[in-house]
Amino acid sequence: MSIDNSVKKLTLDSAHRKLGAKMVEFAGYEMPIQYSGVTHEHLEVRKNVGVFDVSHMGEFYVKGPDAINFLQFVTSNDISRLSPGKVQYSCFPNNSGGIVDDLLVYCLSYSEYMLVVNASNISKNWNWLDTNRTSYDVELTNSSENISLFAVQGPNSVKALQSLTDIDLNNLSYYTFEFMNMANIPDVLVSATGYTGSGGFELYVPNDQANILWERIMHSGSEYGIIPVGLGARDTLRLEMGYCLYGNDINDNSSPIEAGLSWITKFNKEFINSGFLKRQKDSGVEKKLVAFELIDRGVPRKNYVIADQMKNEIGLVTSGTMSPSLGKAIGMGYVKTINSRLGTEIFVIIRNKYLKARIVSLPFWKN
Repeated sequence: MSIDNSVKKLTLDSAHRKLGAKMVEFAGYEMPIQYSGVTHEHLEVRKNVGVFDVSHMGEFYVKGPDAINFLQFVTSNDISRLSPGKVQYSCFPNNSGGIVDDLLVYCLSYSEYMLVVNASNISKNWNWLDTNRTSYDVELTNSSENISLFAVQGPNSVKALQSLTDIDLNNLSYYTFEFMNMANIPDVLVSATGYTGSGGFELYVPNDQANILWERIMHSGSEYGIIPVGLGARDTLRLEMGYCLYGNDINDNSSPIEAGLSWITKFNKEFINSGFLKRQKDSGVEKKLVAFELIDRGVPRKNYVIADQMKNEIGLVTSGTMSPSLGKAIGMGYVKTINSRLGTEIFVIIRNKYLKARIVSLPFWKN
C-alpha cells in the first residue's frame, strides 16, 4: 500500500517502528495506535505507568498587552482566574452555537499564553484566532511543527520521571506546570495534566531534543516497567473518564451546554456567542450528552442509534468501547433531554438488535 506523502511523520517515527508500533494515519500524521495491544497498554497505565507520543497536538502562543482580553473573548472559560504556572481547560465557541475546538490554556505570564489544540483542528483554529484578533494588540505564533509532546501517565509516573530532574514532581499540583531541567535538557515545560484520569505529566520539548528525552524517559522508567502506549489505549482511557473527544462528543454543531461543559463556560464576561449560550443554560437544551453502560452483550460505536423504551429514536452514540478496566461495554451519546435522567433504561441498536443500556453518571472508572 502506498503512503500518502502529505501525511506527516512524528520526529520519533523510526523509534516507534523499532518498538513494533502499528502505525495509522490520524489527524494528518502517521501515529502509533498500539504496540503490545490496546488492552495491555490501557491496564498498564491504570496500574503502573506508560508513555504516549502525542506530538501531533498543536501549540500556539498568544503574546501582547491585549492577550488576556483577546483570550477572554475567544474562549469560554475565565482567563482572569489564571496566574503564571497554571493551566485551564476551555473551548472556542463558534457563532452558531457549536464548538470550534477544545483546548488547554497555559499562562506563561500575564501577557503570554500557550494554547494546546487538537491536531485535526490546527489550521481551523489558527484561522479562527487570526480572524478574531483584528481589534486586539496581540502577536500569534504557531509552533505546532517545532514542539514534541510526551505524556507520561499512571500512578508510577512520578517514580518514572523523578531521577531526570532536581525538581520534586510531587509538588506539581494538578493543572499546574513548571519549566525545568529534565534529563539535562533545559527549559522543558512539564505540566501535571493528561487525558487518562490516572495522573501523570505532559512534557513539551523542542523537536531537536525529542529523541534524547524519549530515550531517557524509557531508561529512567524501565525499573518501574514503563511501556509505550498508542492512540488506541488513549481513547479507551479517556472514555472511561467521560472526557470529550473532538469530532465525536463535541463538534461545530454541539454546544458546551449540551455537552455538559457548563463548568468551563463562564458568563461573568462577554465572549463569542455568549448571549446564545447563556440563554441555553437558563432555558434548557433539547438534547444532552449522556453516559451509558450496556446491560445486554454488545459494543456501542459512533453513530449507532439510541432508542427509548418504546423503541423510538432519541439520539446517537458519539463514543463507545469495551472498557478494559471494567469489563463492560460503555459509551456516550446525545439523547433528548427528557430521556437523559440517570438510571433511565434505553436501547442501543447494534446490527438491527435493540440492546438494553442504562444511563449512568461519570466517570465510568473511579480510582
